[in-house]
Amino acid sequence: MSYDPPHPSYPPPSPYSPPPSSHSPRPTYPWQPPEPPDPVRPAPRPPREPLGHHSDLRVLRSAYRWQRRTATLTALGYFILFLVLSACAPGVMTSTVADGIPAGLLLALLTLPVTWLAIALYEHTARRRVDPLADRIRKQAELDARRGATR
Repeated sequence: MSYDPPHPSYPPPSPYSPPPSSHSPRPTYPWQPPEPPDPVRPAPRPPREPLGHHSDLRVLRSAYRWQRRTATLTALGYFILFLVLSACAPGVMTSTVADGIPAGLLLALLTLPVTWLAIALYEHTARRRVDPLADRIRKQAELDARRGATR
């Protein structure tokens, strides 16, 4: 009894399946779903006209960011200071300031005026820095739109 090594084309190709190197437009099996069609690529967008100058928008974003940070850090910073003093320095918070009023109560009552100060600071920086920039950009955008409409 001798052993014959398997033939290189083992298993034999099926007469019902296409050769592996060719691409068949029909499915191999009747229950096989059809191949999806090639994706449709959208048409390229037409170029838009620039709205204002990018540097103006950058300056406006920077001014608005500065405004938010200043007002937020004013109110939040005072409140965090109050919490840290309450947790870490109870002796300071219980000491009397004037006529038996504890320092903690006085600092707690100052929270409301500090919040009003943060709001006033926010409005002041809005009127002084942010609103003039926004108005200038808005006017420039209106002029650009009118120029674009006349073309």
